[in-house]
Amino acid sequence: MTDPTTARGAIALVTDEFTELPFDEGPLTGDGPIGWPGYSAAHARAAARTGETESVVCGTGTVGGVEAVLISFEFGFLGGSLGERTGARAVAAHALARARRLPVVVLPATGGSRMHEGMRALLQLQNLARESELTRAAGLPQIAVLRDPTTGGGWATLGAGSDVVLALPGAQVAFAGSRVRPPDADPAAYTAEAQLAHGHVDAIVPPEALRAVLGRWLSLLTRPAKGPVPPPYALGDPGAAPAASGREAVARARHPDRPRAGAYLDAHFTLREEISGDRCGGVDPGVRCGFGRLPDGHTVAYAAQCGTATRPAGFRTAARLVRLAGRLGVPVLTLVDTPGAANDAEAERSGAGSAIADLFAAVASARTPLTSLLVGEGGSGGALALAAPGNTWVTPDAYFSVIAPEAAAAILKRAPGEAGETADQLRLRPRDLVNLGIARGVVGRGGAPTDVVGNVRGGA
Repeated sequence: MTDPTTARGAIALVTDEFTELPFDEGPLTGDGPIGWPGYSAAHARAAARTGETESVVCGTGTVGGVEAVLISFEFGFLGGSLGERTGARAVAAHALARARRLPVVVLPATGGSRMHEGMRALLQLQNLARESELTRAAGLPQIAVLRDPTTGGGWATLGAGSDVVLALPGAQVAFAGSRVRPPDADPAAYTAEAQLAHGHVDAIVPPEALRAVLGRWLSLLTRPAKGPVPPPYALGDPGAAPAASGREAVARARHPDRPRAGAYLDAHFTLREEISGDRCGGVDPGVRCGFGRLPDGHTVAYAAQCGTATRPAGFRTAARLVRLAGRLGVPVLTLVDTPGAANDAEAERSGAGSAIADLFAAVASARTPLTSLLVGEGGSGGALALAAPGNTWVTPDAYFSVIAPEAAAAILKRAPGEAGETADQLRLRPRDLVNLGIARGVVGRGGAPTDVVGNVRGGA
């Protein structure tokens, strides 16, 4: 298998079609911008040892049928460090991507900024961040594949600044390089696996699977559907009668055998890839976000609650998904299903209120159309935060309420046994939601067409 430890080996790992951008800076002279003693000689030795003239190789290649700009780092060249020439090459690569409307794939393996060039090297981080932001503003996707090691400014710009961050197993991934960490630091905290667990990496991908995974990501992020997209049809028993009461609607939404988000995603998409984490240190397994392919080959972004109380990391990840989809011009589908926002002490310490506010803001300012389907429980603001204003639909096995019936009964100082009666009074059944103008309609089951605004097939 191709060796991913070299710049060209990493490129060969993902494509057989690579055209290198030409750079001819000439030999380094004068020991660089700050006159570091012996720098020119060290630069020449690195070139002789690796066969490269700088620490980065840039060009275009086809991955999974999608042409992309590739930026691959050579760790053997002065630790893959970022110098002025490195920055200039990456800037040229991003400019090419914008000129030709191509996605950018970064394959970093770097120790950080090049000490031999002092502050002139550190300034490259600003240059790289600017180029990444310009490419982002142009609506072009950026994917990073973190190799070993990815540390310092390379991680803090081209790596962590990408839209989707993949990593090879066991790679060192951290801002702090191995020689500048506290002496008692836990080595496990500086790995790709740790970054995944804490919401900073989307997936760990073994080398043998990287070409296929990267190809799927590129195809998904470059073929958006035209929105707004229609909601999925309802799953479950097509012969089930409509809920006769509020308490029955709640019971059906809470039934353990009721179809959940995973079943809806499997039925609706032919292929999916998921992002993970809020980029703030948290992951909520109860919220699944990603991009899925429709049967017609086009892409829809999705954010799906899985029936659990949504944690702050889940709201932030969903907001990240909505904003990313907006930049890329991809319409969004949300599946609403939560008893409510997590309300334990840890959720409060993690910023539940600000996380919900951020998702409300992302949905309110979404740059692409949103469609929402309430597939189960719609528990208060924790559910409403993920609901599309004016384009929310409901399945027959769902309810939406200002507050859970049990909580409402407690607030009203009613006995626990009165929660069912309270549910009836809250008018939370699917038919109530349509009549109140909360939902556009109740979706049909088993591929049946969706009802038009205000009409509820069979009274469901």
